[in-house]
Parts: sequence; C-alpha cells; structure tokens
Amino acid sequence: MWNRTLAERRRLYQAEGTSLCYAASDAALTKMKKDPALAFLNDVSSVPLQQTLRHQHAAFQAFFARRTRYPRFKSRRGRQSATYTRNAFSLRDGMLRLAKMTTPLRIVWTWPDNNVITLSPTSVTVAKDPAGRWFVTLHVDVPDPVPLPATGKSAGVDVGLTRFATLSTGETIPHPKDWERHERRLKRYQRRLARCKRGSANRGRRAVKVARAHARVADARRDFLHKASTDLVRRFDVIAVEDLNVSAMVRNRLLARAIGCSGWAEFRAMLEYKAQRYDRRIAVVDRWYPSSKTCSRCGYLLTSLSLGTRHWACPSCGARHDRDVNAAQNILAAGLAAGARDGADACGGTVRRAGATRTRVPVKQET
Repeated sequence: MWNRTLAERRRLYQAEGTSLCYAASDAALTKMKKDPALAFLNDVSSVPLQQTLRHQHAAFQAFFARRTRYPRFKSRRGRQSATYTRNAFSLRDGMLRLAKMTTPLRIVWTWPDNNVITLSPTSVTVAKDPAGRWFVTLHVDVPDPVPLPATGKSAGVDVGLTRFATLSTGETIPHPKDWERHERRLKRYQRRLARCKRGSANRGRRAVKVARAHARVADARRDFLHKASTDLVRRFDVIAVEDLNVSAMVRNRLLARAIGCSGWAEFRAMLEYKAQRYDRRIAVVDRWYPSSKTCSRCGYLLTSLSLGTRHWACPSCGARHDRDVNAAQNILAAGLAAGARDGADACGGTVRRAGATRTRVPVKQET
C-alpha cells in the first residue's frame, strides 16, 4: 500500500503537478480491493491499510514543513509494521487478538512494574525487523512524569573517541568493550554473505544472520547510551554539551567508523528528551567554541593544539590540563553563560541555544 500510493503520488505530480489527498488515496484503496490481482488485500483488516495511508499523508506534511526528507519506497527486506487502532484489536489474559486473525498472539511482557491487564492502549503496532524479531508496541496515554528533585549540580560533557565522554567533574565514561566482540562476529558473517550467490536460499539465511549481528550491535549501543544519559539526567540539573556536526565528521574516512559506532547524535537526543521530561536543562555550546584550546583557569587561548596532545600546560598561568577535562570545564562555563538562571558569566554571546539558529558574535563583549 505504501509503495503503490507513493508511486501514484509521484506520477500525479510529474504529469499534472498536483498532489494526492488522503480521501483520494482511501478511495483508491477501495478500488484496489476489487481488483482480482490484489484480492489478497481482503485477507487482512482494512485498519492497518488505512493507517498506512495516514502515515504517508503525515510524512508528506512533515516533508512540506521541512521537518524531514522526502518519503521513500520501502523494501521487503526492511522493517515491516502494521498499526491497529482500538476497534481492530483486543488485549485479554496476556493474549493479543488482531482483526481477521483466527489465532491470538501470546505476548512476553517486558515491563514488570506495570500490569498489562490494567492498560488501555489506543493502538498497537506489530513490527518485524530484518533480524526476524517480532515486537508489539502499545500506545498508551499516561500522566506526565514527576520532575526529579533538584541536585544543585551542573556538568559539562565532552565526547570523544578515546573515552566516550569526560565530565567537568573529572569523571570519565569509557567505551563499552562488548561492541568489539559483536563487530568481530558481524565482520565474519559479512564475509560469508559476500561469497554467496545472489538470489540463493543460502544467501537469504546468511543475510538474516548479518541482520541479527547488526541488531546485537545496535541493541548494545542503545542500552549503553540509555544508561549513560539517564545517569547524567538524574545527577545534574544543568548539562552542557557541544553542538557537534556529526554528519560532516563522519565524512572523514579514517574516523568515520569510530564516530558512527559512538552514537554521539543519539546520545544528545536522549539527553534532550529526558531532560525535558524530568525538568532538567540542556545547554548547547556552539560547535566553533575552542573548548580544548582554552585554559579553563585563566582563559588563555592556544594558537594550535594537535589531536595527539592529551595534556598541555598553560603558558600564561602554568596550569597543567587534561585535554578532555579542560574541554568539559570550558563547555560547562560556556553553557552556564548561555542562559543559566544564576547568571554565572556575562560572556555568552557566542553560545548556541538549544533548538535555536546560530547567533552572531556580539560586537561588544564583557571580558
């Protein structure tokens, strides 16, 4: 349904310069069901088919609002999903019953603190990932979370490749070592897949093994990032981070793999939504701020600092700095200057606010 409707949208735009509204796509769905070649569409409930049309309509609205890219065609080898609204499913006795399905689905519940019987989901999404794993996502209306109590602490976070993150307090978050074990298995499966003939059954089985290895790597990374971001949000009221241009940094072919495996962009996204949920504040520092080359004690700015230099001494005050700890301390100072409630510093004109466009450098600044 997604691919046929998207193809019709593109044809209409190229031929007539018009778009396809939801009502017209819904009417086209009725005609498709009457086509003998598409009789299989009557074997499933019409709810997930109509939800697919709604999702595509929302995707185009987001594209025209410039919030996302142009919707693309979906592959059979990718993630498959179907969304059922309240009138097309029931949840009783730990079993999920979907419309036009004779056999109920047994659910393995993963939230021990919540009773599935007491939930009243508005919709459910049944999905299958490329690794062959099935998931059911319940959409439930829940009250707003209770804000965490204030701790009176702030921290600057400097992410890196040697260590995943360094805090302004001197603490370090090392990279997890289990990623390397998963990636070694992934390389071995990919070499075996490359030797298989395209279209063969053996290649299909090995492609599933590669997808499962990818899923293990992604799950391990996501689990680590969730734990690290949750720990920071619980401990600090204000968290200052750099506005890194990760999409441009991965173009460096020597560091692209290491940067991609670190998940910096996903880590920042987790920090932002968790901080908003629990009444914390994220201060985003401009990407051009020289945090590593500036002395956090006296403010002296070095002319150059190579990536291989991990420790350096300030020529002005003589203070000796760890490169990452010094950068984290400068990020914290710049983040507080950007708009902290206590107004710790007056020079915050070059610091980028979270979610805002880049600001101009002020002509007059207080030293």
